[in-house]
Amino acid sequence: MAKRITLDHVNAYYGGFHAIDDLSMVIEERSITAFIGPSGCGKSTALRTINRMHEVIPGARVEGRIALDDEDIYATGIDPVDVRRKVGMVFQRPNPFPTMSIYENVVAGMKLNGRVSKSVADDVVEQSLRGANLWNEVKDRLARPGAGLSGGQQQRLCIARAIAVAPEVLLMDEPCSALDPISTLAIEDLMEELKKDYTIVIVTHNMQQAARVSDRTAFFSIQATGEPGRLVELADTQKIFSNPSEKRTEDYITGRFG
Repeated sequence: MAKRITLDHVNAYYGGFHAIDDLSMVIEERSITAFIGPSGCGKSTALRTINRMHEVIPGARVEGRIALDDEDIYATGIDPVDVRRKVGMVFQRPNPFPTMSIYENVVAGMKLNGRVSKSVADDVVEQSLRGANLWNEVKDRLARPGAGLSGGQQQRLCIARAIAVAPEVLLMDEPCSALDPISTLAIEDLMEELKKDYTIVIVTHNMQQAARVSDRTAFFSIQATGEPGRLVELADTQKIFSNPSEKRTEDYITGRFG
């Protein structure tokens, strides 16, 4: 499988705090890669470096090279907004725009990029909602507020909003942590469908979820509180959960620490 994202000796900081130390890894295209590890190990920070969301935080910075295909997304002259168009983000809690309808939520990102005709917007709304497995549930109430949907539907609406701008990569930061088991299963099924067209990276604390949905798993850890997070092991998910190379990985997965 071809590489899609390459992180090369990446270090991430929050002011003077060193959050991630010397992270190097390759994320393959049209696959799901799960980031797992104890709280504070830097997995969500690592995720946010991939679409330059990390630097939005005052004092935060990234060192090293991150390439989408072969283009360094931190190179001089690269517009972070363009990076975020290519690398979409779905957050931990569903965050539809509360004053906007379902329809307006889906096309919100497109409108930031310029004027969109009604016919084009209609097509994108339907395609994106179908892509998020939400169309049949909302097609007769597109003018109603997005915030009026159930939690699971709201998260799928946020996924529809993310894919409406035709990104190449989808990042998901604990996308099911606020959802009930039935909604979680719906999102997991959706991920499996979406990876046919997108490269997906998820952060999850749910070991069963990582084992169910991901093709490859990256285990992050910290030596002690206040120390930077480090990548311990990256391998096919089946290997990580059945025969990890590192004892720390095995200890975490089996619940002996973390």
